[in-house]
Amino acid sequence: MRFSSTTGCQSLEGSWDKWRFSKYIAGKTRKEKQMIDKKLQKLSKSNIYPFHMPGHKRQSLDLGDPYSIDITEIDGFDNLHSPEGIIRDAQERAAQLYGAKKSYFLVNGSTCGLLAAISAAVPKGKKILVARNCHKAVYHSIFLRELVPIYMYPTILEEGIQGAITLETVREKLENNPEVAAVIITSPTYDGVVSDVRAIAELVHSYGAKLIVDQAHGAHFGFEERLPESATVQGADAVIVSLHKTLPCFTQTALLNICGDLFDTKRVEKFLAVYETSSPSYVFLAGIDKCIRYISEEKNNIFPKYFNYLEEFYGKLEGLEKLKVISSRPDIDSTKILVFTDGCSIDGPKLYNILLEKYEIQLEMCASNYILALSSVMDTREGLNRLANALLEIDSEIKYDMQQGGKAPIQLNCGKIYTEMERALEIHQADELPINEVEPEQAANQISGDYIFLYPPGIPIVVPGEIITEELIETFRQIQGQGLKLHGLTEEGLIKIVNPS
Repeated sequence: MRFSSTTGCQSLEGSWDKWRFSKYIAGKTRKEKQMIDKKLQKLSKSNIYPFHMPGHKRQSLDLGDPYSIDITEIDGFDNLHSPEGIIRDAQERAAQLYGAKKSYFLVNGSTCGLLAAISAAVPKGKKILVARNCHKAVYHSIFLRELVPIYMYPTILEEGIQGAITLETVREKLENNPEVAAVIITSPTYDGVVSDVRAIAELVHSYGAKLIVDQAHGAHFGFEERLPESATVQGADAVIVSLHKTLPCFTQTALLNICGDLFDTKRVEKFLAVYETSSPSYVFLAGIDKCIRYISEEKNNIFPKYFNYLEEFYGKLEGLEKLKVISSRPDIDSTKILVFTDGCSIDGPKLYNILLEKYEIQLEMCASNYILALSSVMDTREGLNRLANALLEIDSEIKYDMQQGGKAPIQLNCGKIYTEMERALEIHQADELPINEVEPEQAANQISGDYIFLYPPGIPIVVPGEIITEELIETFRQIQGQGLKLHGLTEEGLIKIVNPS
């Protein structure tokens, strides 16, 4: 690697070298070690507005001092893994709110709910039908249970983001693999795209399989007529929701909702005991119960007001000339604010950074050609107006769009990043083999030894056992060149490949 103290990154050749140089500089210029609590306190007093998780938006539901209620399973306070008292009652309230047969509190996030549901639904070593845009936790369950995944690829919307899993795709895969024990899809996606859960559930059940829906980003579904229905009332058998993503609840809190009679709840509880901590946080448990009660009691007041704010927000953005938003589509949850930069003189990462550095607005994430701002029922009118005004001002300062000419920056859409991969080994098989770490150009046509993914959203681009193509290597270079976070490489930027010898 070559670099100069005077020319910096301009003396480097290729985006991989630039990425390595930035890692070098970060190590050299790193300030004194910071303390987490001090930095959090500083953030809480800042003017930075949160358009990101968690959904409470740093507003309190008045649980009191967390230290005063942080206990273990003492007398009178029940046991999460064998609830008979206050936790059982709280879980029943959650089931009633969502219309589920049974609801389980998750203090390890949606991850442990996904692991438990899949493990309970599919015998070890058997086939499972999987939406390829599922979160990495789904792949971890496939690995742990040595399952054989049959992948379903989502559509790509005209905006370049991953779309729904279609009924036709599910039908084709089931016809060719009628022995699958379960089907898992993500609805809504990280970007808010929903699939036709009702129709898919009916089809899946006709093949004698169970339908698991990762509805982590749709904990708020069903609480207002302008929101999509929850999968719990659309025929799904297990639905995982992350309360902390879109509702006023602590990070790491979620629910596993069991619907209907196809799941053996004793088996679900067995695997929850495996994957979920045996020392649950009562602060988290109290936060879940408080959130459930708050939504149950106030949903008819807070959600209509929230949607009035959103309609006002999207109305203002009708004045955008170069940036583009999705404001009203039946297949996309409008609480996810998507702003696209295609054809503009800035890309997603640039827009993300401008909003943070100039306007003190922290977004959830950016991709190559768009940014994602997560709103929730806890957002204020002032906060949404602040984002709208910032976007309008930025839009007025963008130099050109595609119609006006000029060379736009390279912007990768999901159709380019997430492509159908050839599989040489199953995930658990690849894990048993030695791993080599090689330069990117040496990884082409080799078998991946690890996951490679953008985080967020945590959807694997490559899964262990799949063949890395030359086209994918070039995509990685472009991703790194834009400053996006590509996980799964070594500290030195090397790619892990399987050594079959």
